[in-house]
Formats: sequence, structure tokens, C-alpha cells
Amino acid sequence: MTIAHTPPPAVHASFRQLQDVAIDALNLRVQHFEHRETGAQHYHLASDHNENVFLVALRTVPEDSTGVAHILEHTALCGSQRYPVRDPFFMMLRRSLNTFMNAFTSADWTAYPFASQNRKDFDNLLDVYLDAVFFSTLDPLDFAQEGHRVEFAEPGNAESELVFKGVVYNEMKGAMSSVSATLWQTLCEHLFPTSTYHYNSGGDPARIPDLSYEQLKAFYRSHYHPSNAIFMTFGDIPAIEHQAVFEDRALQHFTRSDARIAVSPEQRLSAPQRIHSSYAFDEDSSCAGKTHIVVGWMLGESTDLEQLLEAQLLTSVLLENSASPLQHALETTTLGAAPSPLCGLEDSMREMVFSCGIEGSEADRAEALETLVLDVIGRVARDGVSEAHLQAVLHQLELHQREVGGDGFPYGLSLILQALGCATHHADPIPVLDLEPVILSLREKISDPGYIRGLAQRLLLDNPHRITLVMSPDPALSAQRAASERQRLAAIKAGLDEDGRQAIVERAAALQARQQDSVDASLLPKVTLADVPAELPRITYREHSHDEFDITTYEQGTNGLVYQQLVAPLPALDDAELQLLGHYTGMATELGIGGDSYLDTQHRQSACVGSIRLSATLRGSVDNEQDIAANLVLSSKALRRQTGDQLSLMRDTRETLAFDELPRLRELVSQQRARREQSITGNGHSLAMAAACAGMSPLARQQHRASGLEGIRELRALDERLRNDSELEVFAGQLSALHAKLNRNRPELLSIGEPGSSDDMVAEARKLLSGIGQEGPETTLAMSALRDRRGECWITNTQVNFCAKAYPTVPVGHPDAAALTVLGAFLRNGFLHRAIREQGGAYGGGASQDSIVAAFRFFSYRDPRLAETLTDFDESVVWLRKEQHDASAVEEAILGVISGLDKPASPAGEAKQDFHNRRFGRDHAQRMLFRQRVLAVTLEDLRRVAESYLAPERASIAVITGAAQRDASAALRQELDLTLCEL
Repeated sequence: MTIAHTPPPAVHASFRQLQDVAIDALNLRVQHFEHRETGAQHYHLASDHNENVFLVALRTVPEDSTGVAHILEHTALCGSQRYPVRDPFFMMLRRSLNTFMNAFTSADWTAYPFASQNRKDFDNLLDVYLDAVFFSTLDPLDFAQEGHRVEFAEPGNAESELVFKGVVYNEMKGAMSSVSATLWQTLCEHLFPTSTYHYNSGGDPARIPDLSYEQLKAFYRSHYHPSNAIFMTFGDIPAIEHQAVFEDRALQHFTRSDARIAVSPEQRLSAPQRIHSSYAFDEDSSCAGKTHIVVGWMLGESTDLEQLLEAQLLTSVLLENSASPLQHALETTTLGAAPSPLCGLEDSMREMVFSCGIEGSEADRAEALETLVLDVIGRVARDGVSEAHLQAVLHQLELHQREVGGDGFPYGLSLILQALGCATHHADPIPVLDLEPVILSLREKISDPGYIRGLAQRLLLDNPHRITLVMSPDPALSAQRAASERQRLAAIKAGLDEDGRQAIVERAAALQARQQDSVDASLLPKVTLADVPAELPRITYREHSHDEFDITTYEQGTNGLVYQQLVAPLPALDDAELQLLGHYTGMATELGIGGDSYLDTQHRQSACVGSIRLSATLRGSVDNEQDIAANLVLSSKALRRQTGDQLSLMRDTRETLAFDELPRLRELVSQQRARREQSITGNGHSLAMAAACAGMSPLARQQHRASGLEGIRELRALDERLRNDSELEVFAGQLSALHAKLNRNRPELLSIGEPGSSDDMVAEARKLLSGIGQEGPETTLAMSALRDRRGECWITNTQVNFCAKAYPTVPVGHPDAAALTVLGAFLRNGFLHRAIREQGGAYGGGASQDSIVAAFRFFSYRDPRLAETLTDFDESVVWLRKEQHDASAVEEAILGVISGLDKPASPAGEAKQDFHNRRFGRDHAQRMLFRQRVLAVTLEDLRRVAESYLAPERASIAVITGAAQRDASAALRQELDLTLCEL
């Protein structure tokens, strides 16, 4: 007898299914559910990936710039009903094998995502996240720590001055030190005069102290409700299993709320406006040529797929690359030094924003810039663009749709964030994920010559909702803000009676006691070393010998894309050539090839590849950081049907690159300078660590000179020199000579494609790359050994500080490298997080071992302190030596390291990592040995390596601070013998 089996339901009884759509281009199904009682939405992206992703998002629509949504994001993670411990979020980071764990505040939503490849770990994190979001305790002391508070400069002395403190307060001081962040916030303020985008959702440092604890709790009650929640999941765990947890842990405790939180549509401007504003300029140099001019339009609804794709298409036509008409105009105009960092389309908000502009200009050029921009758009509206250009733009859209990512964010999280905007605005996000039908429709539409002309006319020229923002430097603004803050604090202090002063003293003491309290971590779930996989996965590859060059192929799930690299050893280079190398690699794929201009070459690139770039990859030896190996790598990706064009482009780029378009060289250097200068406040901790490590090895020195602070300073000087035509000619000649030298060494080819594609890729490569072999005697790069102490204080345009202290250690092959790597996590978890972030108020701080340059580095990020933080670095080592420590703390540190080691990349990214690891001596056996050493680290090992390597007399120090701290840092510079360095 045959018994019929009923298949298990695909949806939990507490949910109803609304949609189930297959997206073939992404190899997944998108399932849409609604919770019956509360109306909470659940989108599940069903895939065979074992890296499962969870995100819960709340629509958050602030009505001021106090940063309420941002401070709530921080405070919600500081303890909850089922997990009433201080800081469960950071504690779970230590008790987890997560591949991603964070929280975000956007302009109109707040999201809590994580990812893990381990099911037990995923379930643990899901429990903690659900409780944190829907049952947060919101302790007032956590609000004071994470948001803002006033304290006496000497916490126990009510006669000392008052100061503002708080993690978000200092984070936003750092964030708003960025000129591009200030530009964007000011542009939105005027483009959106009535909606939530008018306000700074992260918080304006001048407004953050206005937020009360009661307002924070009221915002939580109104916004953090399941009826306002969007759950999104990705991976191979079935939706019904997620829903069972959602219901059990959270949703069953709520009833539906009738409140509908949404962003109101903006009122349309009847005529364009020009706004003049200023930004804080704290450098000693002249203000001449430092003005930013940006033209921005508000467009249509981002939830309307047709409007979205039309806006993306027009943006790509105008700004895709240097050959695009508007991008070309902005790069070549004499009105400014470089295109604005705001050029492009912002489509994450309810209504989209298109913006473009220049930096390095003057305020009186605003009208001329407007005329230039409108003239270019007018020409597109009148004459259109070539069909080849439009086909290239659609090619880029198709390639982006097909690519399986995962090298930065987890792939599933990237897809979820792509869909989240529409879901936030009460629209269907599934069509945004499935672009193939829309791309087919656009291919038909662009056959009409009038289509793109009409878009330019309708979306931009006939659109009066336009702002021209002129933002000029103001050397007095920082001092004015500081004076205003002092006056505000003085007024607060003057209004305090004895009870008020005592309350501030008592709260500071209570907060310090809370921060020092040992936490009962047993309340939190965790994974253990027993849950760690025994083996790293191996990736299979094939090696194909060839008379002129060798080929290595990998077959991965690339979804129709082919990734290829031409890899050759860097030849012997002198010091001047090494200094030139970064400029060469940065601009090589932005120049003309094969006798074509750079504009023609840009068109060719867009038509046949998704990207092409050149880089130099340098590594210290596994056993000796002073022994450097280096490769020159030309990388590209393309759709499978265009592999031949891809290879031809790579061959021509290597062999026929030209440096004869001198104005283009000058433009590229100016653009490099602008990008690098804008990156300082967002990347200050990395730059400080690079400066502190610059004496540890020849590679560390090269990194500081090429991409660090010294490189930025050298780039500024080069940009100034190249204004002289004769200097420009010399520079072009140097690049040309370097190019000839770099391409003498025999290359090999790396090809990554779908299963079954290797033979075809090899045959095509042998046909198209014939004759690309060695042109002269092969040499390889050698660099002189280096191990020096350094001490530097860098002054730049920032309201916060970045501190670093580094010690010379050992490379990855040394037995102590594993213990040093675990030591970084141990000191961060047990001491530095509390001392630097919670007590010191910095946005972040920690320590890590960099085995590539053989250095152990301490760092702080967006830090209000200098000397005290450097002292905390030293105190962490004393704490390690003197305090009693539980073995579980060592296990947590090991788990954190293993989580990073085992973090997956994209299918193509994993193949690239394997290929290059093997060429630098880091094959599977070496990586397994290091991993096994990590798993075996003990507390005694940590104390031993700290004693051996972290001796005070061996430390190098680098700090980055603002001009306002120049005098305040003088004593520190003298005490620590730091050289003052001006950017």
C-alpha cells in the first residue's frame, strides 16, 4: 500500500504568503509574507548559499537633527529584556562565528543585520537581535554613554568646566568633518525643505545635546513596533523556520498598530534656487580655490521601477565615465580642479536626487558652472547620444545585475539592501531585484532616438526643483562653533544649583561604575571552539602551460561572468620609480590605448567589460617581512559572450598604453588628490596606523608613501607642480619609461568562469594573447631592509583625533604570529573597547597584528582624546599582565580571529584569493597551520608575546589631529618626541 505524504507547509501559521517569484538571473526565489496579527513584512530570498543573512529594519522618520534614530540604534543594542547585560551586541561579536554583524541608521530606516555560516551561531544571534530590537531596556546610563551627556572635565570636581561627551556625539563630529558629508547634508536641507531628509538623521553635533531621554523612549515606542518592521532573510534556511522564531521570540507579544510611518512627499519648488553656505576650513593654507559648487535636482519616486531605471539610465549616459558628456565637461573645465564627490544618483530615499558639480573652485563661478552643466544636458536633449553609448550603458546594467558579490558585504546582504528601499516606502521590492525584463524593455526604448533626449529634457531641463549649492571655506567657523559650545556649557553650568552639580557628579560616577562592572556573560548564548570547522575548504584549479605564458583556470559559480587577470612580477625599481608606481597604477586604465584617445578607450571599456583596473600587489615573505615579493596585476570582468573583447582590451592596455594626452594626466592627478583628501576623516585610523608602522619594513614604508599620509602630501605637491607645462612633460616621460619597464616581465593569466568553461577560456586566451611574452631580461623587485622607530603628529582638517601606536613583531610564518593575532582581539574585548569607546567616547578603538608588515598596532577612531588614549594603549598591556582572566575570554578572542579567517568571499573572490595566496607562499597548508596555531593559543601565550614584543621603548606613534589641537598637542609632541607633519 502506498501512503501519500503531505509536504510540509512553506509558511508558518502566523504568517500568510503574498508572493513567490523566481529570479533566474540571481538563482534564487523571493518569497513575500505578512504576519497576520501585526502586519510585519517578511521577505525571504531562498538560495542554496550556506551563508545565511538576517536583517530587521524599522522605518525611522526623524523630525529634527538631534540624531534620535542614530542614538536609538546604538542604545537599543546595550541590553534587553531576555539579555539584561551591558553591551550584548559587542559581547556577541566575541561569542560568535558571524561573517557580518552591525547596525545601520539611514536617512529613513534603521536596520540590524547579521550573517553566519554556522546554524547554531545564526540562531544565537537571531535570539539576541530580536530581543534587542523589540524589548530593549534603554537604560538612561546607556543613553548618556552612547548619545550625549555633560560631565565636568574633572568628573569628581564640580568646579571644573563642563564638557559634552558621548559616542554618537563624537562620531558625528568626525563624520561632519568630512566636506563631502557637509555638502550632502546641506544640499538635502534645501532640496527637501519639508520632509525628513531636511534633517541630519545621524545627528548634527550642535543639535544632539537637545535630545532628551524621554524623547528617545517616545521615538522607540512609536517606531520599534512589528507593524513598522520589515524582516528580510537570505540563504538555505527555509522561511518557515525563521518565522517560527520571529513568532516565538517577538511577534506573539504584540498586536497590530494602526500608525503608518512613512516619508511624506516633498513639496515641489516652483523655481531653481542658489544657496551660499560654508564649511569649516582649519588648514593654514590659503582659501583660494577651495570652494565646492554642486547642482542638484530632486527627481521622481524611487519606488516606481520605470522612473528608477530611467534615472539610472540618464545618470549613466551623463556620468558613467570620462567619455560621458557631463563627466567629461566636469573633468576638463577650468572652473574647478576636479568633479565633485557628489556626482551621481542617490536612489535610496523616497524621491531620488541627481547631482553634479566641481570642487577646487571659487564662489563667483557658480553661474558659469550652472551654464556649463545645463548646456551639456541641453546638447544631450537636442542631439542625443550614440546608440553604441546607450548599448554600453545597458551592458553595464546587465553585468551589475548578474554579478555574484560577497567580497565586501555578504552577497545576501547586498541583495537585501538593494531591495530595502522599496520595502521601506511601502512598495514591492521584488521588481528591483529582477531587472532583466526592464533591461529588455529599455533595449527596445533606446532604439527610438528621441527617448534619451526626452529623458534629459523632462527629468532635468524642465525640472524646476533644482538647487545650486555654493559652499566656501571658512577659517573662522571651527572657532565660532567651539566658542558657541563653550558659551552653551557655561550657561548650563551657571544655571546649576548644588543639587544639579551633584547630580552630574553622581551620574558620571554611576556610569563609570557601570562601565567597570564585570558582566555575567553566561546569560548570552554562544558558540565554542567545538563548533569551529576542522578544515578550510580547498578550491580546485587547473594549470595550463604555454610557450609564452602560463594559464591558471578556476571554475566557480560566477553566473555568466568571466574574471581575468594578467599577473607579472614587478621588476627591479629604484626609489623614484617606486614613488611613481602608485600614480601609474591609478591612471593606467584612464588613458588612451592603441592610438585611440582616452575618450575612445573609455567607450571601448564600457562596451566590453564591467571594469578594468591595474594594481600592484606587494607582500612580505611568510618567514621574513623584510623580503618583499610583488606583482603587477591587470584585472577585468566581463560577460561570458565578451571574453574575446575582454582579452583584447587587456592585451592592448598592457602593450599600447600611451601617455601623450598631457591635459588628461593633469586632470587625473587633480582627481586623485581630491579623492584622497576627502578620504582622510573616514579612514583616519588606517592612515594613522600606516604612519606608525612606516618604519617596520620596506613594505610598510611603501604603503605610507603610496597610499598613506605621506602619499597624500606628496600628491598635493605633485598636483601643484604639474600646473607647469614643462613639469607635466617630464612627468609623462617618467610614466612612459616606467610603463616600458614594468611590462618586460613574463605574465601569466588567471581566468575564472562558470563550470565547464575552462577549455574554451584557455583556447581563446592562447589565440588572443599570442606574443605577449617576455620582452627583455626578467628582473624582480628588491627593497632594502628597514626597521626604525617613528613618531609623527599630523595636522589636517578634522574635529576629532585618530591615534595609533605600533610595535615591530613577526611575519605570519613565525609561531608567535598566531598568539599576537589573538592578542589583538583579547585586548580589544577585555580592555580597549571599554576604555577608549565607552569611557573615552571615541567611536572605536582596538588592536591588531599585521603579519604582512610584522607589526602590532593599537588604534582609535574619531576620538576626542590624544594623550589619554595613548596611555590606555599601554594600560591594556598592564591589565593583561596583572589582572586575573578567565579562559573563556581567550576562547572568545580566538573565535573572533577564526571568524575573520573563515569569512567567505564571492565565488570569483575566493578563486583570486587562492591564486594570489599560493604565489605569496600562503598555500592551503600554510593557512591551515596558522589556523591550528590560533586554535591552540593560551593565556600564557598572550602574556608571553605581550612581554616579548610590546616593550615601550620599541613603540612607534602616529596621531592625526586638527589645527585647533596644534597648541594643545605641543606638550604631547615634546614628551613623545613627535615630529609635526602638515598635510
